[in-house]
Amino acid sequence: MSKNIVVITGAGSGLGAALAKKYSTLGYHICLLGRTKSKLENTAKTLANGYSIYEVDVASKQMVGEIIHSIQDEFGSIPLLINNAGVGYFDLAENLEEDAIHQMIDINLKGTIFCSQEVLKGMKERNEGTIVNIVSTAGLEGKVTESVYSASKFGVRGFTESLALELRETSINVCAVYMGPYENRVLGRDFF
Repeated sequence: MSKNIVVITGAGSGLGAALAKKYSTLGYHICLLGRTKSKLENTAKTLANGYSIYEVDVASKQMVGEIIHSIQDEFGSIPLLINNAGVGYFDLAENLEEDAIHQMIDINLKGTIFCSQEVLKGMKERNEGTIVNIVSTAGLEGKVTESVYSASKFGVRGFTESLALELRETSINVCAVYMGPYENRVLGRDFF
């Protein structure tokens, strides 16, 4: 039942919307997750196949749990999760506002962790599934005016590498995608 389902966080714009469109053309039912319903609805208008919209703040473990359980109740276990939701505020470290710091750590890092935690039980029961974490080249090297953003993305990198090691004896795939302005690097298996 859940074979052609993909859950994409941050699906209201940018890379998340592009991934939704790509997977839709491949015949997937797209579960669009994001904070802004109107943005998710705009993405949905571009899709060739079925979709579902879920308004969620991935920084809230409780909200993530409720949404993932709702998706699982409707479609069964989730075979593919793309953790794309992210936010960045760029300035010198001493100039970053507290709220901006919290948002980057909460959405970029905690959101990735919370969403992954919620899909893992079903994936482990079936011994299959894929978790794709969109990192950024900021997760490979520090950059000027990106100190906290880089810290959050280095955290996602560490989480991804550790989770892959935890699951190495299973058939569950975990990979990190390092998006950058000039090149894209994919570690792990292709996810298209």
